Amino acid sequence: MIVIEQEDFIQSIADAFQFISYYHPVDFIRAMGKAYEGEQSPAAKNAIAQILMNSRMAAEGHRPVCQDTGMAVVFLKIGMDVRWDAKMGVSEMVSEGVRRAYTDKDNPLRASIMADPAGRRSSTRDNTPAVIHTEVVPGNALEVRLAAKGFGSENKSYFAVLNPGDSVADWVVGQIPALGGDWCPPGMLGIGIGGTAEKAMLLAKESLLEPIDMHELKARGPKTRAEELRIEIFDRVNALGIGAQGLGGLTTVLDVKVLDYPTHAASLPVAVIPNCAATRHVEFHLDGSGPARFEAPSLEHWPKLEVDLADGARRVNLDTLTKAEMAAWKAGERLLLTGKILTGRDAAHKRLADLMAKGEALPVDFRNRFIYYVGPVDAVRDEAVGPAGPTTSRRMDRFMEDLLARTGLLGSIGKSERGPEAIEAIKRHQGVHLIAIGGAAYLVSKAIRASRVLAFHDLGMEAIHEFEVKDMPVTVAVDAGGNAVHETGPREWRARIGKIPVTIA
Repeated sequence: MIVIEQEDFIQSIADAFQFISYYHPVDFIRAMGKAYEGEQSPAAKNAIAQILMNSRMAAEGHRPVCQDTGMAVVFLKIGMDVRWDAKMGVSEMVSEGVRRAYTDKDNPLRASIMADPAGRRSSTRDNTPAVIHTEVVPGNALEVRLAAKGFGSENKSYFAVLNPGDSVADWVVGQIPALGGDWCPPGMLGIGIGGTAEKAMLLAKESLLEPIDMHELKARGPKTRAEELRIEIFDRVNALGIGAQGLGGLTTVLDVKVLDYPTHAASLPVAVIPNCAATRHVEFHLDGSGPARFEAPSLEHWPKLEVDLADGARRVNLDTLTKAEMAAWKAGERLLLTGKILTGRDAAHKRLADLMAKGEALPVDFRNRFIYYVGPVDAVRDEAVGPAGPTTSRRMDRFMEDLLARTGLLGSIGKSERGPEAIEAIKRHQGVHLIAIGGAAYLVSKAIRASRVLAFHDLGMEAIHEFEVKDMPVTVAVDAGGNAVHETGPREWRARIGKIPVTIA
């Protein structure tokens, strides 16, 4: 029998979430390195390069790889012979560890979790509570597996109850085009099959904690039906040509994981949950001898990239930019932005829409400005702002017409594609939509030289900021003519993949 001390458990949880905020798992780094080497799409290769550069920068600087520092998800296996020297319950201890991690003064993580989700949606300020799954098992040890799950990918989770004779692979592959680039590929797909509705979802989530090993699996060959399914879905998804960030390319997924469970004769529950390029998870065990220790990966695991983000990019002075200049930009073109931009995402857009609906004055002048869909991490030390990567653009689609038509806004910056409604508005008003690379938040933040809050201070990370940027790397996703790279890129590479004499990886 072992005794787990309350403080050891809490501190282990806190240290683990700090650790994964800035260290990618080594298997992910290796898989991304292979994807970079094999990628033939220039746009996708550039995106993968930025993700890898960002990953190494985060590891060196001990700052988050992504501004969405995720929701804490914890899987516990508690041995039946374990005793606790604790005054708090297990869930309380986990959430206290999360609180410590997310409010760490040296590396604060973004407070993204909202209480009263269908009502006031007020921040809990410390990212608690965690989502906890507990299993009591034989033995005298404690196993902890945890992840910080970003919601660009979590929002693209799907569930269905198929008929027993239906094809799981067909259903999964059929969902992927709707994911587009919103989930920040390349990443992983977790698939849960069987049980009940909630069991299938839980299996899908748990499968994402497994290491990336698709190359090894394909080299030795499948031994089970689940492994055959992994390979089939992996190959078929990559053949869609969606590519990194949805820009079109060879690698959309790095791996596919499958966990199954017996189910009722009349049913076939299936869930798919993607995991983004900000893959963050770790496992540790406690045996009563003290808190967990985490070994930092060697920087030698990261590929040595010699990438000049200025090479082939158009430099843009935002402070003198005109619509005439913007009209010359083409979808897929890379830019380096210098000047002032505004920020705003879901909550700020809702307030702006309400003010316009009432005929009231806006608190910020949007004329001849770009709005960047971002909720940054708090700054530390000499930073102007913490990691500040883009959030999903499509959530702001319904606001695009009013902002372009009524405020003098030039365009937007986010991640991934826009829907038809937003593209039509952009075309109608000769605006543009640009993307920064999702999963490159720390790299992007280095282009931000100054930051100040202009409006809606109470919204925290969702307040409207003004950023001064210098050579911020972006890509034209929708040009003034309504041409969208997230439509043309995947279509081009889907047609080309069958003719490329290489293994898709």
